Amino acid sequence: MGPVRRVAGEMFASLRHRNYRLFWTGQLISVTGNWMNQVAQGWLVLELSNSSVVLGTVGALQWLPVLFLTAFAGAVADRYPKRRVLLCTQTALLLLAAVLGTLTVTGHVRIWHVMAVATLTGVVNAFDNPTRQSFIVELVGKQDLANAIALNSSLFNAARVVGPSLGGFVIGALGVGTAFLLNALSYVAVLVGLALMTPTLEPPRPARRRLLAEVGEGLAYLRATPSVSWPIVLLGVVSLFAINWNILLPLLAKQVLHVGPEGLGLLYTALGLGALVGALALAANAHHAIRFESVAAYATAFSATQLLVGFVPLFYVDLALLAVAGYTMIRFTASSNSLVQSLVPDGLRARVMSVYFLVFGGSSPFGNEFAGAVAAGWGPRAAFAAGAVLAGTFAAYVWLRETRRSDAEVAAGT
Repeated sequence: MGPVRRVAGEMFASLRHRNYRLFWTGQLISVTGNWMNQVAQGWLVLELSNSSVVLGTVGALQWLPVLFLTAFAGAVADRYPKRRVLLCTQTALLLLAAVLGTLTVTGHVRIWHVMAVATLTGVVNAFDNPTRQSFIVELVGKQDLANAIALNSSLFNAARVVGPSLGGFVIGALGVGTAFLLNALSYVAVLVGLALMTPTLEPPRPARRRLLAEVGEGLAYLRATPSVSWPIVLLGVVSLFAINWNILLPLLAKQVLHVGPEGLGLLYTALGLGALVGALALAANAHHAIRFESVAAYATAFSATQLLVGFVPLFYVDLALLAVAGYTMIRFTASSNSLVQSLVPDGLRARVMSVYFLVFGGSSPFGNEFAGAVAAGWGPRAAFAAGAVLAGTFAAYVWLRETRRSDAEVAAGT
């Protein structure tokens, strides 16, 4: 039992911090609701429009504000107490989910309502995401930061296991609107957790300057620090072309596999189950240094697996492939997050993480439109293939480049 306890202790090390336990628990409930919402939104858009282009447009609208606001949001998060910012953003997200749920339940929902709520949700998320990412270090400290990031990924993917299946069941039994209302209710858990936190010492904030000057300082740091900027570039390219599940999976379920909302929920669940295993494996090994070439290797493996998903028209085989895709995807994305946060100074953390989220989430408007347009012209399988090949080619290039550079450094050292 000793080795098992030791591994478990390492895997869940961050949970010994009370504030992080409150944060993690609230997020687990809320993100489960978010995944229900994602399944419900995709299904509702297809019911209202029966168009892959409209589905891609709604996905794009949800991420478009990130392109314009996230860099400024990072500077805001470095200026103000992050807990206070999160109380505001989470309350706003609750209200938006409640509005969409009420419109749907009462039968008044129209496609423009979905688009408007998606856009406003994107505005709020532009401030919420970089704040949450940079808040973690204040809850656990730098010693447990990598483990906390991995556990954050584990909760996201545990929710991905439960949320989509639960969303498919709720849609089938109680209707799409109920799924939106349950998502609204899930935000209460986050607000309660934030309210119960013990005040902690916040990192010192530099003297305020003009907001644009502070944004420019973060961008200048990235230009001068390739070890931080290259992982972000790789993340952006792979996210742009390959991480468009909110478009690809509804199309795969409806047009290729011919399964209903319950089947769509299982597809999301398989992806999430693999990602959960990957996140826990990363958490258990958080004390090991992360190397950029291993990050690029996982990005390459993820792209190759997605290519296979698009060409296998068998439901149960696709479930297995999606589990592998989820595992490799989370080993790539969570490792990228940990690598960047381990290198960036505290005073620039939120601004750098805002750029991280900008390329991660901000690529989605273009990626969603790309996937939707390819699917409309050549079918869902072509959308899977095109994204996987483009992302995989760049990831493989970076992997080989970093491997050669590491080998050269070892040779020079010897």
